[in-house]
Amino acid sequence: MADRTEQQQQSHQEWLAQLDEASSAKQKSFIDGISSKLRRPLALTPPQHPYRGAPDFWRTFEWSEQERVDRFTDHFKSAGGHVVRLSDMDEVKRFVTDKATELSAKYIVRQNQEELDALGLEDALPAATVSTWNSDAGEAWKARAAEADIGVVVADYAAAYTGSITVLSSKDKGRSVSLLPTVLIAIIPLERLKTRLGEVLINFDEAGRESLPAGIHFISGPSRSADIENDLTIGVHGPGIVYALIVG
Repeated sequence: MADRTEQQQQSHQEWLAQLDEASSAKQKSFIDGISSKLRRPLALTPPQHPYRGAPDFWRTFEWSEQERVDRFTDHFKSAGGHVVRLSDMDEVKRFVTDKATELSAKYIVRQNQEELDALGLEDALPAATVSTWNSDAGEAWKARAAEADIGVVVADYAAAYTGSITVLSSKDKGRSVSLLPTVLIAIIPLERLKTRLGEVLINFDEAGRESLPAGIHFISGPSRSADIENDLTIGVHGPGIVYALIVG
């Protein structure tokens, strides 16, 4: 009985080997046919990769402060966003209050950040309800963000070359604040505006896996979608209007 079982297993292995050989032959025939039509010999060795990651010249590439501002502005505007250059947080406060008044905003949600605490938006906008993310454990914060007219965040980083704002999420910095309101106002301290995205990403590598934030979000203008019949629509998956305030 044991001999019969062993013979069956051997026969089964031989059958699988024959199938594999036939499949390889068909694959080779197919690839040879393509190679013949392209009139190029079949490559039998993997291509050489002279670089691993970014080349050295890109790691040291850096724009001046003014050029970073100018390039970020051009790229962010080309994606449909708005960029405003401000000198200090007092001007930021005036911009936010003026914009809220202009838009007749009734509900504003902001991140729980010290820079935003100092703005005093709650007192500056008595006609609107200004709520701080996660300040009340019993509140349905996603719902509050979804009904907000304006969301206000302070960017953790920004990259001029890609025109991207980087916002990290945590218990005090819910991603819903930047994703769900109709209008997003993102404040970018000038010293956080880098030339390359690599200058931003290296911080996460150096911090290590255990120190990664709950979320890393890159914002390059208002929400844009053309999924249905290539019909461009603004604001489907996020804010339809985004203001980037470069401060300092």
